[in-house]
Amino acid sequence: MEFSFPPHRIAVNIPDAGSLLSEVRRRLRDGEGFALATINLDHLVKLAHDPAFRDSYAAQDLVCADGNPIVWLSKLARKPVSLVPGSDMIVPLAHQAVCADVPVALMGSTADSLAAAARVLRAQVPGLRIAASIAPPMGFDPTGPDAAAILDQLAVSGARLTFVALGAPKQEHFAAFGRRRTPDMGFASIGAGLDFLAGGQTRAPRWVRAIAMEWAWRMLSDPRRLAKRYAECAAILPGEALKAIRQR
Repeated sequence: MEFSFPPHRIAVNIPDAGSLLSEVRRRLRDGEGFALATINLDHLVKLAHDPAFRDSYAAQDLVCADGNPIVWLSKLARKPVSLVPGSDMIVPLAHQAVCADVPVALMGSTADSLAAAARVLRAQVPGLRIAASIAPPMGFDPTGPDAAAILDQLAVSGARLTFVALGAPKQEHFAAFGRRRTPDMGFASIGAGLDFLAGGQTRAPRWVRAIAMEWAWRMLSDPRRLAKRYAECAAILPGEALKAIRQR
């Protein structure tokens, strides 16, 4: 029983964090690649207007709910899923890589942020092997020649799981491209997750997240950049609620 977004050919097929870790563990053990996306309202706004983004999202093997509005919508549909933020899953996924004895790679952000995130990950996940850290150039095309070269570099490194920190829609485009070009590798799109680990961006305090107000904390911290985004998200919520009710 999957909670879906039929117009976009997308379903939340991973209901909770335990299911995600179990499926990733299986795929790493069996040498099976995957692309993981964490859907939120901002993604739904982009999906409504961007056919290329819809195609890349449809190519994701694993989709979980990153954002309380998605969780609320799933409950309206009576197909409930749990909150699984991508940034919260980096360390648990890294533990799965250690258990499977496979190296990981970090891709996106900046070289300084990747280096700091790598230090934190190695401290928190004993035995973790980071085979590559790649910060793409400015103007990076996630499906162009630079992306192909990066994927070749990742393949040579021996990494089997790549954390992709490019933001939407670039990270999902890159993961879908990588899924085709390097089918035995896993790609986890985690947005600002590596910057949070590195300390380059500050996440909302835990108590703010506990009351489902992280969006407000983020908007107040950077209103010029985020006010329009959250207004667009709020505008689609009533329509998405009606669509969810129709799934009952």
